[in-house]
Amino acid sequence: MATGEQINFNEPHPPKENGIEAFNIILPTIKSEIVKSRRHWDKHEPRMWSRVSHLSDDELVAFTIEDDLVEIRSAATSYGTIILGKIRVPSVNDEEGGGYIHVRIHDPPNRGTEDVIFHSLFTDEGNPDADGKPTTWKAVQNRETPLEFFHE
Repeated sequence: MATGEQINFNEPHPPKENGIEAFNIILPTIKSEIVKSRRHWDKHEPRMWSRVSHLSDDELVAFTIEDDLVEIRSAATSYGTIILGKIRVPSVNDEEGGGYIHVRIHDPPNRGTEDVIFHSLFTDEGNPDADGKPTTWKAVQNRETPLEFFHE
């Protein structure tokens, strides 16, 4: 598996038709994984999804790719294309501004978009303390949070 240092991503840009198509193919999976991630983190570290704790699952995933996929980046690898997407959560408008979820998908080579698969969501465990343990948790990003490679 490639690392961020080994992959040459293009610059962040608004999605084009092929990016919209790829994300739409797996939209139900993306929404399901967001809900699953929130439930998982709520059991272990509720601060991860605390920015949207007031939203129902339906409100959290009430986005469309055509309207709310605001930015993508992609990079070719020997095993296909990695695509990162920044999806706006329309129900989030708090003191931090709008909320965005970063999604990583993969499009294997040679078969068009029918085999696109979900890979992961960016959940930021950041600002380690002296012992290396995180002190901040953030699954819902700000518009300014850069769309960068992640492994989660």
